[in-house]
Amino acid sequence: MLDKSCKIYVAGHRGLVGSAIWNNLLSRGYNNLVGRTHKELDLTDQLAVRRFFDEERPDAVVLAAAFVGGIMANSLYRADFIMMNMKIQCNVISEAYAHGVKKLLFLGSTCIYPKNAPQPMKEDCLLTSPLEYTNEEYAIAKIAGLKMCESYNLQYGTNYIAVMPTNLYGPNDNFHLENSHVMPAMMRKVYLSKLINDNDWSSIRRDLAIRPVGATIPEQGGKVRYEVDETSDESVIRKVLAWYGIEDNKVTLWGTGTPLREFLWSEDMADASVHVLLNVDFSDIIGIERYSSVHYGATTDGAVDRNHSAGRGGAIPSLGEIRNCHINVGTGKELTIRQLSELVVNAVGFKGKVEFDASKPDGTMRKLIDVSKLHSLGWTHKVEIEDGVRKLFDWYKTSIE
Repeated sequence: MLDKSCKIYVAGHRGLVGSAIWNNLLSRGYNNLVGRTHKELDLTDQLAVRRFFDEERPDAVVLAAAFVGGIMANSLYRADFIMMNMKIQCNVISEAYAHGVKKLLFLGSTCIYPKNAPQPMKEDCLLTSPLEYTNEEYAIAKIAGLKMCESYNLQYGTNYIAVMPTNLYGPNDNFHLENSHVMPAMMRKVYLSKLINDNDWSSIRRDLAIRPVGATIPEQGGKVRYEVDETSDESVIRKVLAWYGIEDNKVTLWGTGTPLREFLWSEDMADASVHVLLNVDFSDIIGIERYSSVHYGATTDGAVDRNHSAGRGGAIPSLGEIRNCHINVGTGKELTIRQLSELVVNAVGFKGKVEFDASKPDGTMRKLIDVSKLHSLGWTHKVEIEDGVRKLFDWYKTSIE
């Protein structure tokens, strides 16, 4: 258990999950928190990360920073997704080790699992068959991150835990139409379509003032890039929104609507993350009786000395093969994208038409995770999807008022 005075660095503390983890720690009395914005610290810059650790010397690290996006972004920026995330992970994890960090929590994603993995997906199905192509680079980066944690623990006796959350949503979500995940993008599309039908251009312009929208649209003679904000002409706004399937009382969504997805409220994810950070050690995951005899020294009374690391290098034959030490974090419940759209429509009060464009990709058809390991470690979710969708829409409306 980390002492309340411990200095905890939350990388990505302004993001969807990082901000929720920050607030959760504060609510538990952990006030010695450190955060840096991307402008203040570029985590892809190895020397900058090293200087930060030299100066701050955190006792614990939560690595919630990542380069993220939905199907469209993953398809457009494949090189960025693997390189940016690998740099972030390598820099933070290596400097955490070099500076003697006691505990590290790495946040990954359930996209690490094979496209055709048996459902619900247990931790053990990792690397058993090919990944979903549309987010392969991001998945490979996250697999590397969890393997870094696992490998540092096995070689150096560190206490780095990797958690793999399902699809997340909640306060501070990204509602960018090109780079966001499915739920916030869908919600914004439905809401803007309703506002067009209501002829509420003042609300549309407030929305665009906070979250400008850009699109590269094929036109006669080539492609034209449009950037619209609160100052743009109505005709241009309509053209750009239509490019994203947003019209007067009509919304077009990508895919068939049949893929099944699991969603977790971000504040639930934060609570699970902090629970693991404070209460779960690597030895709890693989079995203290297997791990302690090798990696921890024994005290005079035969108890395990958790402060001693054997610092072993390479494999440890007496432990056998140790892999898949990460922890799935989710609800263990799922719904189709079409059912999700119905929940969003009800929350927004939309009376128009929602259509699906089957020519666009669906992504993985099903992504339900097995959360039995998480439950065995003492945590279960609290917010159900029906309540969560309403809560997210309430937050979104407040953000543009």
